[in-house]
Parts: sequence; structure tokens; C-alpha cells
Amino acid sequence: MGRNDLASLALGDERPMSSTPLRHTALDALHRSLGATMTDFAGWDMPLRYGSERDEHNAVRTRAGLFDLSHMGEITVTGPAAAALLNFALVGDIASVGVGRARYTMICVADGGILDDLIVYRLAETEYMVVANASNAQAVLDALVERSAGFDAEVRDDRDAYALLAVQGPESPGILASLTDADLDGLKYYAGLPGTVAGVPALIARTGYTGEDGFELFVKPEHAVELWQALTKAGEGVGLIPCGLSCRDTLRLEAGMPLYGHELSLSLTPFDAGLGRVVKFGKEGDFVGREALLAAAERAEASAPRVLVGLVAEGRRVPRAGYAVVAGGEVIGEVTSGAPSPTLGKPIAMAYVDAAHAAPGTEGVGVDIRGSHEPYEIVALPFYKRRK
Repeated sequence: MGRNDLASLALGDERPMSSTPLRHTALDALHRSLGATMTDFAGWDMPLRYGSERDEHNAVRTRAGLFDLSHMGEITVTGPAAAALLNFALVGDIASVGVGRARYTMICVADGGILDDLIVYRLAETEYMVVANASNAQAVLDALVERSAGFDAEVRDDRDAYALLAVQGPESPGILASLTDADLDGLKYYAGLPGTVAGVPALIARTGYTGEDGFELFVKPEHAVELWQALTKAGEGVGLIPCGLSCRDTLRLEAGMPLYGHELSLSLTPFDAGLGRVVKFGKEGDFVGREALLAAAERAEASAPRVLVGLVAEGRRVPRAGYAVVAGGEVIGEVTSGAPSPTLGKPIAMAYVDAAHAAPGTEGVGVDIRGSHEPYEIVALPFYKRRK
């Protein structure tokens, strides 16, 4: 799921220093006690890694990993017209989401550009929780407040009301089942239900950003340490380890999940990103960006200017965001994300390339890495898909 902006530092990008004090999650002291390498990410001091990024990545693929995602931005929308407001403000058909279910969607500006990608949970008939990426949370909040004019609905900033922990990986259902009486077997992907985990009240959501089965647990900040410790103890026998944002990035890259600021941006529409399916023109009522998105859909149908593809290296050099994709001496695209893949054992990347070169197996494609054209194979996304 193209959601949740990860540390650009994990991709080797440099970020300008900020004079604004960093925000800390409720688990900050615990991360430091575990020896985490911390990093400034979207104004939060977050764990980048605890030890080996590769070990953390492989733990999630084969066993389980525990993440602090409390930097994410929760916004509550309530009231008789909450569904109508979200249908107007977002590109998806939010009114059709059943209570206890969630939907991946986007919020666009009037010209169709993507302001952020989101997950929206319907908590009750007239109550929704919108989860935005950390770096865009304020912009999303401001847009929702502005778009709420004339609707009988309230938009509330609940970023300080939640801590968010995620347990991801094939062992995660068993770990969580040992701590809750909630019906996890009946909890479908992209669904959430209230429950108690290790005695802590939580919204238990079967969602994630790793390509593995897993859960995201929304709790009050004062319960975060207690829940982390309970999950850690419950996972001791099956190899659960704490994981930072760096391995979360390689996990989502292998799973072909877009990252805001890389595969998604204000300069791209959902149709440019190959995610036009999230735009629901048939829903009731108008929505922000509708006319521009109709035009974008027509353009994409006529001829997609560039297509998001996967690239697998033939050599060992790692492509980074912004590197040119080349063929026949011409620039045909640009890398959006790149990293070594622990699962494939090779460097991989996502890139937007000209449609004429987008077919899997297209020959003669390379990436310009500091003046050297390194050979890459075009492949279909995702790079990795778990067995169910």
C-alpha cells in the first residue's frame, strides 16, 4: 500500500537541518534503551535501525518484526455528514466502506495532483479515522478542515491521541492471538476492530506496509510501552525483533508499494502513478479534483506518458531516487526508489519510464549511476509477493 512516508535517510538522501525541536513518541526512551540509531524523520526522532537492517528485514519476511509508527497522523472525522464530507474531500468512495473496514485512498488538489495517500477506517456509522503520512499530516488536516465548510461534520486533530505499533510477518497472527480474545481469524485484510491486547484497549487493524501479514495497533500513548513489552515477550519464542524505518523501506520496496515523495507527489495524478483504480468517478456527489482527474484518466487511456516499473540490477551498484534510466543513449525515465534487496540478493528500484520501454524483459535498459550506465532488467511489480 502506498502509504506511510519512510525516512528519506534510509534511501541515502540528505535532509536539511531544522531548528524546530524534534517530536518524540511515547516509546522514545525504550528505543534508546535498545540501542536504536535514531533519525530526524518528518520532524520526529524515530528509530532507523536497532542493529542490522538486513536482519530486521529478514525477520519480518520469515518470522516477525515490531515497529513504532507513532509518527503517523490520525485525523478523526465525525458527524451526520462525515461520509459525505470524505466523499467530497477524497477521491475514493468512502461512504460505501462498512463499519469495521478500511480503505486505501488519496486526497488530491484541484489540478489532480496527489496531496497524500491515506488509509481511512470507518469506526462507527458517523465516525472515521483518516491516517496520513507524517510529513503530510498537517497539510491533510488543513485540507480536510477547509473542505468541511458546509458539511455537518467535525474534523479533529488526533495526532497526540494515539501511539501506533505494528507487528508484521508470518508469526504475527500467533503472537497477537496469545495476547487478545479478539477474533483475528475473522479479521480480514483492511479491516479493524476494537479489542484488548495484553489488557490494553486498542483498535486492531489488519494492515501494514511490508508485503507480509500483520497488524497495526492504535492505542493511547500512555499504554505504548506496556504493549510493546507484552508483544516483545509474546514473540520471544518465534524470533520477533524490534525493527526500524530503514528495513520498513526495503520491505515496502520489494512489495512494490509506493512511497509519498518518491512514487507519489503533487506533480503526479493517481493515473500517472498507475493507481487510477482508487479514483471513483461513479460515487455520489462531486469531489475535489474530479474534472482534472477525468482529463488525466482520458490521457492515460490514450497513451500513458510514463509507467511505473520494477528494475533489477545485473550488477551490484545500487540506484537511488533521481537517477536517470537510459536506453540507446537516451534518457527514458527516472528512478523513484532504490535499495539493495535482502530477499532477492540484488539491487532493485522502482522507476517511471517511457511506455515504449515499460514491458517486462525490455532489453538495453540501464541506470546512469554517476556517469556509468549500469544494466538493469525491467520487471513487473511487485518484486516480492508472499505465499498465502
